[in-house]
Amino acid sequence: MHIEVDSHTHTIASGHAYSSLGENVAAAATQGIKLLAITEHGPAMPGSPHIWFFKNMRVIPRIMDGVGILRGIEANIINGKGELDVDDSLYPYLDIVLASLHEPVIEPSTKTIHTDTVIKAMSSRKIDVFAHGGNPIFPIDVDEIAKAAKAYNVLVEINNSSFTTSRPGSEKNCTSLAEAVGRHGGELTFGSDAHIACNVGRFVECIAFVERIGFPEKQILSTSSHSFMNFLQEKGKQNLEILLAQRTPSR
Repeated sequence: MHIEVDSHTHTIASGHAYSSLGENVAAAATQGIKLLAITEHGPAMPGSPHIWFFKNMRVIPRIMDGVGILRGIEANIINGKGELDVDDSLYPYLDIVLASLHEPVIEPSTKTIHTDTVIKAMSSRKIDVFAHGGNPIFPIDVDEIAKAAKAYNVLVEINNSSFTTSRPGSEKNCTSLAEAVGRHGGELTFGSDAHIACNVGRFVECIAFVERIGFPEKQILSTSSHSFMNFLQEKGKQNLEILLAQRTPSR
């Protein structure tokens, strides 16, 4: 299985990552990544960039070293209403919005509350990806999340970092979540969640995981930059003309 899209990466701008944008792009090119999402943490996360950083991402070329660049954010779900730490004025500047539960931002609670919170975030239609949903600190009802993701056209992320250095104990929950997504006809995306360039575009654990559980490759959008761009078009993303012109029908 070859992965063409890395939908979740961080640079030094996130405050606790260790590589520059240029280093990440170079690493992505080496790994054969065709679309690289730059998704720094939202403003509620300690050490994250100012809102001006995200608005000024328009200065980043659409194509760098042959890699298409998606200007994004890993937004924080900040309360039980499912609200994000993203000002409404920011959305027109963003190609992709990930949403996550992070314990420095929102206090862990019960499975019911976590599930309701994430579904409310999805129903806002402001998010494109629910990231690292296997985190055992934030247990969720996987069937309800998978049904909501399908209903609101939200990708569910399988996060490579969750199997290596972050969120220990995630694999069991990731298995349940991915299987629920498969049952309900949803789609996955792979995010390296790289905080250093050597991890950009590396999905050894993600690939082994989906092969082990028998998840259908056709429901993994990261295997095709063409399919991923179609998804973004369906979500109404604007100003993607250069990337659309560069895409090839890989599947």
